[in-house]
Amino acid sequence: MEEKVRCPWCLRFEQYIRYHDEEWGVPVHDDHKHFEFLILEGAQAGLSWSTILKKRAGYRKNFAGFDPAKVARFTQKKIEKILIDPGIIRNKLKVHAAVNNAKRFLEVQKEFGSFDQYIWGFVKGKPIVNKWKSTHPVPATTRESDALSKDLRKRGFKFVGSTVMYAHMQACGLVNDHLIECFRYREVQEIN
Repeated sequence: MEEKVRCPWCLRFEQYIRYHDEEWGVPVHDDHKHFEFLILEGAQAGLSWSTILKKRAGYRKNFAGFDPAKVARFTQKKIEKILIDPGIIRNKLKVHAAVNNAKRFLEVQKEFGSFDQYIWGFVKGKPIVNKWKSTHPVPATTRESDALSKDLRKRGFKFVGSTVMYAHMQACGLVNDHLIECFRYREVQEIN
């Protein structure tokens, strides 16, 4: 049986491969999924994505299944309880940012009808399809991620720098950065 060609960054362990094969780059239009990735990408800042993937279940448990309305109501007592759980990255600033971002997320939903409507506006409603032959030219930021980051920060979001937001755009399919030789490159385009 022929082995599938994948983007090389995902080949470290089975959970990473599944994430690459099933989720990464697939266009997301569900606000709960966008909120999940906002929390996870913010937690990743300065760390590896593999570390966050291994703790994803801990984040789901501690952050109310990634329900922004519930997270927005977290009290200081709840935050302190979360901070002692080794199932997440126990960074006080990142946990507080997640609660803050839940409140801001709800504001964006109210203004735009959905967070999805808001975020897809930064790519004019269609995924940006790149044609990378190797991972070396793939940028860490783009004009679109710069604009998204700037607007989110203006709205009061935290841990939403341009690099974090480009990672969010890649994960949620606003951009297709699978290498052209990767079996998912065409599959993700067909989902659009």
